[in-house]
Amino acid sequence: MRCPFCGHDETKVVDSRVSESQDAIRRRRECLKCEQRFTTYERREEMPLMVLKKDGRREPFDRGKLARGLVVATVKRDVSPEQLESLIDDIQAELHNSFRYEIPAKQLGDMVLERLKALDRVAYIRFASVYKSFQDLDEFTSELKGLK
Repeated sequence: MRCPFCGHDETKVVDSRVSESQDAIRRRRECLKCEQRFTTYERREEMPLMVLKKDGRREPFDRGKLARGLVVATVKRDVSPEQLESLIDDIQAELHNSFRYEIPAKQLGDMVLERLKALDRVAYIRFASVYKSFQDLDEFTSELKGLK
């Protein structure tokens, strides 16, 4: 590890611990030449998660895009931003822990709906109406009946 202060390439690890987010190892290092200390983080290398669209295109999973959709679905509902973040974290963790790096958009939408159903049923219907592209009132009514 190269020292950020003097550029010397020999350092020693003074302390190691798991980061607060528990997704990295935090290491305190000391340069063997100038004796300055600095912190590094070691993370596992992750493959980017790809979403397979209906038309066959692949696009990178966009946490912000999902969050925007969830915010729209939960407008004027008693759902906190922390609950939405937790929902997205849960989905990402499930996908990474299953070592899946590609997921069909339909399956991702189903994962969101499953969690929204438990969180807020009105938000579930709002999200489902966009995600499932209801064509008429019968489809919408059918989804409402399935919710009971």
